[in-house]
Amino acid sequence: MQPLGLYRPGSSVLHRAGAGVKLISLFVLALAASVPPPSIWLLGGLSVLVVTLYLLAGLGFRELARQILMIRWLILLVTVTGLLFLPLDVALANVTRMTLVIVLAGLVTLTTRTSALLDAFEVALSPLRFAGINPQRISLVLALSIRTVPVIAGFAQQLRDAQRSRGGRVSIRAFVVPLLVLSLRHSDDLADALIARGAD
Repeated sequence: MQPLGLYRPGSSVLHRAGAGVKLISLFVLALAASVPPPSIWLLGGLSVLVVTLYLLAGLGFRELARQILMIRWLILLVTVTGLLFLPLDVALANVTRMTLVIVLAGLVTLTTRTSALLDAFEVALSPLRFAGINPQRISLVLALSIRTVPVIAGFAQQLRDAQRSRGGRVSIRAFVVPLLVLSLRHSDDLADALIARGAD
């Protein structure tokens, strides 16, 4: 299974749209999903919009379902946590909001090259130079973060496959601890590589 996000080449309207336009649209839609009081009409309308955008991008229902499947454990965790502290309708609304925003963000990465996204971030952050902030450094951090997501997802897939191959019961501790160790080791290797190339 491929990691969440990752650019899919195409010639759709969404593929041709500028990275800045897509990021602004994502921000507006995320606000529309998160700020107003939840309602069936709002969340239902946004759900229809998400499906329509995936179809316009030529990705289809299968890719949309794959994006949701990739975050199934997060959805389960947020659902269970919400049900412990919130009424059923509020908990379900929060999960729906979160899922909509994540799959919209996934759509942006699916239809936009990483380099274009980082260029758009750098342009948007350029006014911060007057405050002594380096937009290029922030773009580098974003680039590393984006590229690390599929790496960690790959680690998780390897651990799940190893547990299945041993035929034992799936253990949360036996999954989380090795994943944390692999992630920290990857972080150390990445830091050493950056230092070797002169990054402070």
